[in-house]
Amino acid sequence: MEFDEVVRRRRMVRNYLPDPVSRSALDRILEAAVRAPSAGFTQGQSFVVVEDADRRRQIAEMAGEADYVSRGFDPWISRAPVHVVVCVSETAYHDRYREPDKLDTDGNEISWPVPYWYVDAGASLMAILLAAVNEGLAAGFLGSQSLTGLKELLELPRTVEPIGVVTIGHPAPDRRSSSLDRGRRTDAIHRERWTDG
Repeated sequence: MEFDEVVRRRRMVRNYLPDPVSRSALDRILEAAVRAPSAGFTQGQSFVVVEDADRRRQIAEMAGEADYVSRGFDPWISRAPVHVVVCVSETAYHDRYREPDKLDTDGNEISWPVPYWYVDAGASLMAILLAAVNEGLAAGFLGSQSLTGLKELLELPRTVEPIGVVTIGHPAPDRRSSSLDRGRRTDAIHRERWTDG
């Protein structure tokens, strides 16, 4: 598939067929995730692959899937045959930027005007979403803000935080999100400088 087609076809899918995802396809998706850029080549991103049905059901319960289904939506979280939990370690970035080649001119760690660990986790997230489409699969994203207890369920180390869950599987027809009614912005791109006109 050509890259522009992959980008155009990428959407958040919230319903899946029961068919399993092949190990080789999943491995290629994960390889794309670990190849995403990271500040200072910190590589602070990590991924927990969840395929066990009971554990996926527990994640769905944490996310309030029952309420979602009661509003007429499909049980997409528990139904997805694969969850990839995208994680990041802020500590890894601080450790990396205390190494000699990353110290500022005064010999200190940079002041981190932007939390680049989240930028890098987002780059990995997008790599997963695009790689899934490239494999003929579909993917959706669920932010970790609604998943109290996920860190404990997955036994993540103290310094590793989940940012969300990517559901992956073979797409089934799903209910279109009403958010799409907003349409695509036409004022997002600015050339040379920001102008009002």
